[in-house]
Amino acid sequence: MKILRYILSSVAIAAAISVAQAADVPDALSVEWQGKRPCEKLFEDAQVRASRCTFAPGSVHVCHSHPSYLIYVVSGGQAQVQDEKGVRKVDVAAGVFADIPPTPWHEFTNLGDTTIQYIVVEKKYQAAPTADQSSCPKGTTMRAQ
Repeated sequence: MKILRYILSSVAIAAAISVAQAADVPDALSVEWQGKRPCEKLFEDAQVRASRCTFAPGSVHVCHSHPSYLIYVVSGGQAQVQDEKGVRKVDVAAGVFADIPPTPWHEFTNLGDTTIQYIVVEKKYQAAPTADQSSCPKGTTMRAQ
């Protein structure tokens, strides 16, 4: 009887861990907006992943996470960022290069009338803290796939 209880307890714990992992905020390449993925992988190895992310006017890069990353703005515009610090409008300037710490979650919306494009190099060796999708803005987690 003790063995059966132990096995059932182990199965329940494993199931709970699987559910918790499934509820984590997805990475930037995993999310979609209106059936399209805004980011295209250009290169990946054990240390880094490079992507090109393109956001047409009005598009949203729904709630996602990043390890530490480098970003270069190919073309800019007006945007909104929402994260644990709140919601803010930002001017995205072409030619800007930045080194950004790990991001547990954020959401990016192109508010302007120009297409915004980034090159992102994620440093896989500097992972973001795990965040649950309940941290994301309401109505956005269902768009993540």
